[in-house]
Amino acid sequence: MRVCETFASLQGESTHAGRKCFFIRLAGCNLDCSYCDTRYARSFEAGAERSVESLVDEVLASGLKLAEITGGEPLCSSETPRLCQALIDNGIEVLLETNGSMKLDTVPAAVRKIIDCKLPDSGMSDCNLYENYSLLQKHDEVKFVISSRADFDFACHIIVKYALFERTPHLIASPVWGRVSFEELSSYVMESPLPWRMQLQMHKIIWGDRRGV
Repeated sequence: MRVCETFASLQGESTHAGRKCFFIRLAGCNLDCSYCDTRYARSFEAGAERSVESLVDEVLASGLKLAEITGGEPLCSSETPRLCQALIDNGIEVLLETNGSMKLDTVPAAVRKIIDCKLPDSGMSDCNLYENYSLLQKHDEVKFVISSRADFDFACHIIVKYALFERTPHLIASPVWGRVSFEELSSYVMESPLPWRMQLQMHKIIWGDRRGV
């Protein structure tokens, strides 16, 4: 599988924010979001070929018990489910960050999936694979990256239409850096009757746009 980078850092997003985590960023993405902050990982030629076994060994050598597989889009690699299972078999808790456009039925049940629901301002909202929501478990999360009030209203519509609050308690509102203020998004969340949880990108607050931290 093609790996763009690996590194240990604090988890900056999701309900696991603040935890020490080992990141595996796979190369290649099938989407092109307007706000993408990891364009260096979009090419399927980025990084280098790695085996599942070498990646598991690297995670174990780090001593960390939490790993996130991200991208790019990790499900573009047919080896990703095998990597997830190999990590789980070695006692590692696994997070999988996915753009929500690819089927999740091959992902092991123990994996904590973080599904990004693409909103209109991303330019990719037509790519959402809504059938994935039937596979959600209580430990999974749905993330909505919000650029505007219109994005937030679209997200609320999706939550209600697919009754996401019945499938998982983890419905995350995240502001697009520089497009909507933290205060503005917090007002949307507070005004909504839906069970939102707002997040900030902790890693950007600490390190800005530096890679590998």
